[in-house]
Amino acid sequence: MDFLLNTTVAINEINMNCSSTHYQGYYYLGPLILSVVMIIEMIVGLPANIVALWIFCFRMKCWKPHTLFLFNLVLADFLLLISVPFRINNYLRGGYWVFGQVWCRINLFMLAVNRSASIAFMTAVALNRYFKVVHPHHYISHMTLTQAGWLTGLMWTVVITLRIPLVAYNLLQQQGNVSLCRSFNSYNVTPSVIKVHYVAFTAEFFLPWFLLLFCSAKIAFHLHQRRMDRQKSVRRAMRAVWVISLVFTVCFMPSILTGLGGVYIKYFHPRDYTSYSRITQLFEMCVGFTYLNSALDPVIYTFSSSMFRDALKSSLRHLSFVNKNVRSANNH
Repeated sequence: MDFLLNTTVAINEINMNCSSTHYQGYYYLGPLILSVVMIIEMIVGLPANIVALWIFCFRMKCWKPHTLFLFNLVLADFLLLISVPFRINNYLRGGYWVFGQVWCRINLFMLAVNRSASIAFMTAVALNRYFKVVHPHHYISHMTLTQAGWLTGLMWTVVITLRIPLVAYNLLQQQGNVSLCRSFNSYNVTPSVIKVHYVAFTAEFFLPWFLLLFCSAKIAFHLHQRRMDRQKSVRRAMRAVWVISLVFTVCFMPSILTGLGGVYIKYFHPRDYTSYSRITQLFEMCVGFTYLNSALDPVIYTFSSSMFRDALKSSLRHLSFVNKNVRSANNH
């Protein structure tokens, strides 16, 4: 399936067919904007995810399947965010990759795997809430922690397997003296292993998105029908699913829309070089915006898990008590 390759920033094609003004404008401004966005994602997301990891590892007293899914969500987000600084460096250099071929493969693999894992566990959290509310007597609602552990291992295995093409194929392209490291490139003939990556990128949006919308609608309808939408715990479950759906849509839909827009222009308006250039530039920037999901996921932990909220409040009270004692000791 070659449709996503046509949405990438095909530099040679744009340079030959489009006006140099548009390309040079992007060449300097686009990577700079994307770098600023990613730096903000790091500043907001990394500390929040480190705190969340600490709470899950050291302050969480009781573990349930829902808790395990949340822990793996924060783990995926953390692993993704520590890979982002290399992309920031790349964009600050105008898209030039200086870390070599091996690290190019590893970096793109880490970003793709953990983005997919984040989506998978976000969806698992929403489905868990859905079954708890709509089908409380279903066997999925009574999943044991051991069963959830096996499911978690299966999910990691699937997302890693789908992204193996990123480490099996050389993604570092040489253009003169410049090295470009991108998971979406322009090929005369797209390798089969890369097609798997393109298909996974698209499918990992649409399948979870429809599931999230379905869960949100069914929970709202079920609760309204039974007049349960005023109960505090039920409102919290419904709010959690809506927050997950909103975060997912805001972070991932722009990259899909710009990608499909590039496909449309490429096939139906092949001579509209200006529009194609602009939308492929937007596509690359929107892929960078998908990392914002990992920065916003701590909101999901807060909304969807009362145990996480209680552990967070307990930790904050403990830190406040320790600081008060330290100040008191220093005064004496």
